[in-house]
Amino acid sequence: MIYYLKGKIAAKEKDQVVIDVAGVGYEVYVSHLDQYTIGEDTTIYTYEVIHEDEDYLIGFSSLEEKNVFLSLIKVKGLGPKMVINALSTTTPELVMSAIAANNVAYLKNLPGIGQKAASQIILDLKGEITGSKGDPGVYDEVKDALKSLGYKGAAIDRVLSTINIPNGTTEEIIKEALKELAVKKK
Repeated sequence: MIYYLKGKIAAKEKDQVVIDVAGVGYEVYVSHLDQYTIGEDTTIYTYEVIHEDEDYLIGFSSLEEKNVFLSLIKVKGLGPKMVINALSTTTPELVMSAIAANNVAYLKNLPGIGQKAASQIILDLKGEITGSKGDPGVYDEVKDALKSLGYKGAAIDRVLSTINIPNGTTEEIIKEALKELAVKKK
């Protein structure tokens, strides 16, 4: 297994970089292509995917990002390409915060992650993060409460996707959501 590659970025494509290591170009899928500049010296931590019909490397700018990736691919139904695509729109800190806060709304806004997968992520990984099992129902309760106050689903999802309160109560999350919704109305 290749733990990391250290070399120069030789090329960038849609979702990959080519890193030149001592004259050998390694093609590596990355989450944030904009973090890499052609000609730049860099270290990319890697995860190698080997299946009977494919063999490729996935790269990470930090060990934290790699660890979040490794946790997410343990979740039933999430594959390496889906997870790296989902990580392309967020940071490891925000993913971990959303899991700790039981924030299904944030997770389901990531590319390729739906309601079922977001709930499964929390159920499977919350214990790893906080030592307790997750309850994705808290954000569902908040969503229902906000709907009863007359807010629309899209607005609620937008606001809840930005609120991550680890172990927050329904009341705390509703208060924060109402503050955010009031600011957005102005």
